[in-house]
Amino acid sequence: MNTQSVKAFGTDAPEAALKEMQIDRREPTSKDVEIDILFCGVCHSDLHTARNEWHGTVYPNVPGHEIVGRITRVGDAVRKFKVGDLAAVGCMVDSCRECEQCQKGSEQYCEKGNIQTYNSPDKHLNKQTFGGYSEKLVVDEDFVLRVPDNLDLAATAPLLCAGVTTWSPLKHWNIGPEMKVGIVGIGGLGHMGVKLAKAMGAHVVVITTSTSKIEDAKRLGADEVILSTDPEQMSANANTLHFVLDCVSAEHDVNAYLKLLKVDGTLALVGAPEHPLPIAAFSLIPARKNFAGSTIGSIQETQEMLDFCGENGITADVEVINIQDINEAYERLLKGDIKYRFVIDMASLKTSS
Repeated sequence: MNTQSVKAFGTDAPEAALKEMQIDRREPTSKDVEIDILFCGVCHSDLHTARNEWHGTVYPNVPGHEIVGRITRVGDAVRKFKVGDLAAVGCMVDSCRECEQCQKGSEQYCEKGNIQTYNSPDKHLNKQTFGGYSEKLVVDEDFVLRVPDNLDLAATAPLLCAGVTTWSPLKHWNIGPEMKVGIVGIGGLGHMGVKLAKAMGAHVVVITTSTSKIEDAKRLGADEVILSTDPEQMSANANTLHFVLDCVSAEHDVNAYLKLLKVDGTLALVGAPEHPLPIAAFSLIPARKNFAGSTIGSIQETQEMLDFCGENGITADVEVINIQDINEAYERLLKGDIKYRFVIDMASLKTSS
């Protein structure tokens, strides 16, 4: 297969800083679109993968799965897009398309494993996929999304992961008016959960360990804020929530949040703590409560989320950085020193020496 060499930022080892490198992209096939990347969000998953914290990273590694850009070439069989269109790519670039989950439009749960935007087997080039910290991306049109033209592009990029990761469980559990929804943790995921749940018509309750997040939670749209370090507040809100979206990736006591659920309530975990979280049997049994998990959404869900955000003027709260500042951004990400998502202006890669 013919390839092209493009500029990227990635790492050669878990302990190594990210640096400029050259990677190969395939020349577009008949069903492919080529995207000139304009902005790429920085997800905590990028850091985990670059540093091999989840194990299994193949090096060199080029992260990035919150991608917004403009289409520069299309294959001769492409029907959904044309040159000049704004386009986006999230966490997946392919799947088996044959299993039960793919056939019913849930390719994020592909039984053979979806092909992720980076650090997955690239069936075209027989190496690993490379992500959005790069000049260009070549993707099958079926895994490319349309971007509403009324949204700020930099602030749209995080919707491709943080947005759909919170949208998918909110939709799956039918969140809407007359429902009281708790959002645990106000970070990259949680701040999007607040905005989306509020726009869906829910009464939104933010649950945080930090007094410094109270006013910001209300700015984002929260109707109430519970300080989880205050036993009286937690006790007063027991058995009051229909649904809790847990966006915390650090170790935490899930049982404390399960107590807030009503009978038949569900807590869905979208944060990814490194170590197992103990669940007490009697946090679930007495009130038929559910402890669940959710990953990203399908391509259809992602497009529905983008359209919903376009209709409601929803984007992420971002700090735009140059690619040369990515290593500093990773250190700040570890400290939680960001409200609420870094986004790389990929024009800075073009000017990099």
